[in-house]
Amino acid sequence: MSSTEASDAPIYAGLVEEQGDVPAEVRRVAEETLLEVESALDFSAVRAPAAAR
Repeated sequence: MSSTEASDAPIYAGLVEEQGDVPAEVRRVAEETLLEVESALDFSAVRAPAAAR
C-alpha cells in the first residue's frame, strides 16, 4: 500500500496490518474456486443451446 493510500484510509490500513487484506484473500479464494469448479464440471451442453439462439 502506498503512503498516499495509507494516509487516505488510516483505519483500513491499520486493519489490513492487523488482520490481513481480507477482501483480497476472499477474491483470491473465489477465483481459485471458480477455476476448480470450471475444471470439475462441464456446462458446455447447457450453454450450447443458448449460444445457438
